[in-house]
Amino acid sequence: MFLDVSSIFVRAGDGGDGVVSFHTEKFISQGGPDGGDGGNGGCIIFEVDLNASTLMDFKYAKHFRAKHGENGAPKRCKGKTGQDLVIKVPRGTVIKDKKTGQIIRDMFADDERFVLESGGLGGKGNSRFTNALRKAPRFCQKGEKREERELTLELKTIADVGLVGFPNVGKSTMLSVVSGAKPKIANYHFTTLAPNIGVVERYGDTIVMADIPGLIEGASEGAGLGHSFLRHVERVRLILHVVDISGVEGRDPYEDYLMINRELANYSSKLSKLEQVVCVNKIDLINDDNAIAEFEKKIGKKVYPISAIMRKGVDDMLTEVFKEIANTPRQEALEYEAFTYEVTDKKSFHVTQLDEETFLVEGGLINQMVRNVVLSDYESFRYFQKMLKDKGVISALKKKGAKEGNIVHITDIEFEYVE
Repeated sequence: MFLDVSSIFVRAGDGGDGVVSFHTEKFISQGGPDGGDGGNGGCIIFEVDLNASTLMDFKYAKHFRAKHGENGAPKRCKGKTGQDLVIKVPRGTVIKDKKTGQIIRDMFADDERFVLESGGLGGKGNSRFTNALRKAPRFCQKGEKREERELTLELKTIADVGLVGFPNVGKSTMLSVVSGAKPKIANYHFTTLAPNIGVVERYGDTIVMADIPGLIEGASEGAGLGHSFLRHVERVRLILHVVDISGVEGRDPYEDYLMINRELANYSSKLSKLEQVVCVNKIDLINDDNAIAEFEKKIGKKVYPISAIMRKGVDDMLTEVFKEIANTPRQEALEYEAFTYEVTDKKSFHVTQLDEETFLVEGGLINQMVRNVVLSDYESFRYFQKMLKDKGVISALKKKGAKEGNIVHITDIEFEYVE
C-alpha cells in the first residue's frame, strides 16, 4: 500500500528536575548541599532513509516522543540525558506545521538530518544555589517542559522523468519495458493507484523515471486520483507525455494532449514550463496511417511513435529523453521561507492590569523564574522575590500603578504587592 501524506504528533523530551540533597557521612558534620542537576531531554530528529519510498510507517504510528531527562541525584550526580528520537522518512518528504500549513523542512538531500526541536534543559540542583549568605538552600530548579507539535508529512517523489498521460495509455507498460520496475499492468482505468518508480540505464548513464497515475480532466481541482499524485510530478526535470494514438478508448489524442497540459498548468505554473518529450503509444493498433503525422502537425513538435508492449520505437524515444536530461539542470530543494516554532525569550516579560487592584505578570523570564520556586520554602520564595526585583519586575509593576496591598498573579502564584 502506498501512503504519501500523513499527520503525526511529536514532542521533545522534558528536562529532568534538579534535586534537593545534603551530604551526610559518618564523622562529617554539616556536609552541605550536594543536589545534582537534572539531565536534558531528548531531541526530535528527522533523517532521510534511502530505503524507504512511502510514508506507510506513519499510517498507524502517530505519536513520537523523545525520552525525558532523568532527575538529578545526591552527591552532585547529574541525571541521565534523555535519548534522542530519530524519525526516518523517505527522501523528498516535506515536513509542514499542521496548524499553519507552512513548510518547516524539505528532506531533499541523501544525507539530510534535521533537528526539529531540542529537548528541555535540566533543572539545577540545590548545590547550584549556594552563596555566602545562602549556605543551605532547600530548593532546586525544575526541568524545562516541551510542547507537543502536530506535523504533516508530505512525500514528493524525486525523479528525473515523470510519465504523464490519461489512464490506460500504457505508462506502466512503458516503465516495465525501459526499467526493472514491475508495476501492476491491466487493461482497465486506474490500474495504477500509486506512483511507480524505475531506474533506466542506457550506455552507462542512469535516470529515475516515475509513473504518475490518475490524471484526468479536473485532476488539479480534485477529480479522480490526480489530485493525490500531482505533487509527485513537481520535482521532475523532464515530462514524458504519453498519448494513446490508437483512439481505441474513443477519445481524441489531440484533446487528451491539451487536457493533460491544462491540468499540469493549473496545478503549477512551473510544470507548464518544463520540457516535454511526447510519445504516441499503441501504434500497433492504428487504423489511420496519417494519424501520427496529423497529431504531430497539430501540436507543432516532433513526436516519438512507439508500441510499448511490442518494444517498438522505444530506443529512439529513450535516446531523446537522455539527450534532454543531459541539458537539464539538476533538481533542487523547494524554495520556501522555513517555518520555525517560536523560541521563548527567557529575558522578556510584560505586566497587564486586570482591574484596579489586580495585575498579571507573564513572559519567558517569568516561566524561567517560576522553575526555581518552592512556595513552602522560605529561602526559595525569598530568592524568587529578589529575582523579581533584580530583573525589573517590581519596577514594572510600580510603573503600571501597583500599590500596597494589590494582588499580583504570576502563573499559578498569587501574592500581595508590598512597597
